[in-house]
Amino acid sequence: MAKTGTTTQGLRTAIERSGYYPALVAEAVDAAVGGEPISSYLVHQETTFDANEVRRHVTVLVLTATRFIVSHTDEQAADTSSPTPFATTSTESVKLERISSVVVSRVVANPESYVPGSLPREVVLTIGWGAVSRIDLEPAACGDSNCDADHGYTGNTTADDLSLRVSEAGDGPDTVRQALAFAQAVSEATAATGR
Repeated sequence: MAKTGTTTQGLRTAIERSGYYPALVAEAVDAAVGGEPISSYLVHQETTFDANEVRRHVTVLVLTATRFIVSHTDEQAADTSSPTPFATTSTESVKLERISSVVVSRVVANPESYVPGSLPREVVLTIGWGAVSRIDLEPAACGDSNCDADHGYTGNTTADDLSLRVSEAGDGPDTVRQALAFAQAVSEATAATGR
């Protein structure tokens, strides 16, 4: 489930609707937002299957005039380190001028008959601000198939701070629309900081 909007009350309602420890999630998000007005938000609750366990987690993204706030809450089952189940909530506040990339990947069925404005069947929103990067390396080669010299490594670095996937099949068409609306709001806000 994802919800997007622009008011503090709307954000609180969306968190409550997710049904995922709403008091805990709302308190963490409220503390991170402080008194700053909300420009846009997205609440995405997801259930995953890990071996024999069903695990839930919620991600709340908030955009203000100056910051991008990410809150993520995971639940954990009781284990040897904790006799009772527990949840972990973390928030990160990023100044808008630190956001270096906003990537929106759209998966569209039957692209040959695509009509502008049609809803993609899946959207992946990736936002980078330099906190986490992924490095993909591979052995470098010189092109001589008989060469056995060590040419070192080659690769690339990709910003990978946040990646959120929503799909029409798993989350519903409204969720895909909401993710696109939030992505557009973040893109517009980061473009405005560069002026």
